[in-house]
Amino acid sequence: MPLLKQVVEALVFASQKPLVPQEIAAALKAAAAESDDPEVRAMAKTKEAEIGVALEEINCELDGAGRAFQLIEQVNGWHFVTNGACAQWVRQLFPESKPVRLSGPALETLAIIAYRQPITRADIEAVRGVAVDGMVNMLLERGLLRIAGRAEVPGRPLLYETTEYFLEHFGLKTLDELPNSSELRRIPLPVAEQPPAPEPAAGTPELPADVPAPAEPSPEPAP
Repeated sequence: MPLLKQVVEALVFASQKPLVPQEIAAALKAAAAESDDPEVRAMAKTKEAEIGVALEEINCELDGAGRAFQLIEQVNGWHFVTNGACAQWVRQLFPESKPVRLSGPALETLAIIAYRQPITRADIEAVRGVAVDGMVNMLLERGLLRIAGRAEVPGRPLLYETTEYFLEHFGLKTLDELPNSSELRRIPLPVAEQPPAPEPAAGTPELPADVPAPAEPSPEPAP
């Protein structure tokens, strides 16, 4: 195995978190700065594109060899995982760790948000036809959703969107990898009716847009 592939594989294997090519390149440069070995110093010039090619080659080699582990890329970088074909046996080592299962209504709610995010709770309910408070709260607690801000409509309702953990949980790198992503995002869906803007209080005259409001009188000085 060429030295670059060997070093890249070692870095990903030893890391406690997924690595992106930029982090691997930084490690190569740091090692070169501390070494007098010409071969090690030469690797400081390795480009991120070359690292990406090395990662892909390692992945293909592992797949072709039928190994029990794989090198995969997710939203937060590259890391080693157990081959899914061995899951039923590996699971016996961790009987207390149950896989997280989502109910049908929870998956339906999550799918609406994933394809139409950011979206308000009222718009989700307009599509599903039922209240989703409990589902949204459960998905927030599990880290699959987060609050993305407030909508610029009367009442300023909260907006919800999926998280990085959502991509990790479903093995996605980006939202574009969702099934039929572009097609399903174009399909029109029901939306919630917006409440009318509040009317001015009775007895309060409306001023034209170009007339400034009268200034409040300044308080008289105390004697």
